[in-house]
Amino acid sequence: MKISWHGQSCVQIQTNSGFTILIDPFITGNAKSDLDPQTVKADAIILTHAHNDHIGDTEPIATRTGAIIVANVEIADFFAKKGFTTHGMQMGGKHQFDFGEIKMTPAIHGSSYEVDGEAITLGLAAGITFTVDGQTIYHAGDTALFTDMKLIGAYKTIDVAFLPIGDNFTMGPEDAAIAASYIQAKKIVPIHYDTFPLIEQDASAFCTSLPEDQGLVLKIGEEIDLSYM
Repeated sequence: MKISWHGQSCVQIQTNSGFTILIDPFITGNAKSDLDPQTVKADAIILTHAHNDHIGDTEPIATRTGAIIVANVEIADFFAKKGFTTHGMQMGGKHQFDFGEIKMTPAIHGSSYEVDGEAITLGLAAGITFTVDGQTIYHAGDTALFTDMKLIGAYKTIDVAFLPIGDNFTMGPEDAAIAASYIQAKKIVPIHYDTFPLIEQDASAFCTSLPEDQGLVLKIGEEIDLSYM
């Protein structure tokens, strides 16, 4: 499994069998993103919650690629009514897809989407674990620190955890460091920071605060192969 980060909470996964999965594909309007919604590949799009900076370019990408949209039931139903292929889930549930296993985990955050200038609530925010090729990543989505993160780490060994550090809307670096101690992932990658001034953070300082070699700052578009970790 190869993974890369593309600004805010957008993560791309490429499986050994050739599937491409996008998590929270916020591209248009994201000055940090290096992706092009008109050319990016996607067999599946996973959405952690409904905020516009996470749903992002889901609709044009799914229209062009035919990607299945995996999200909570409310978001899945929203897109199903538009004619997209979707799979709805809820917290605690897991499902084996042909591209890997997804388990939906809790997150403490809102989940509304702006349509024609009005915000509509679409279920609960979530995180996910994704398992394929014998490896597991955890994408926390947007969340506060909560002690049940210890159970996520106990569910199975996490190879890489993506944790928000931006503060104000999510955990800040101090709480994210506590979350890292709960999850006990082999590697911790900070996300959801520096997209705009209010969430600017020093990702290197955050990673330095973690146990030796646990923190990993990914450059935009930098790809790592979990097979060699």
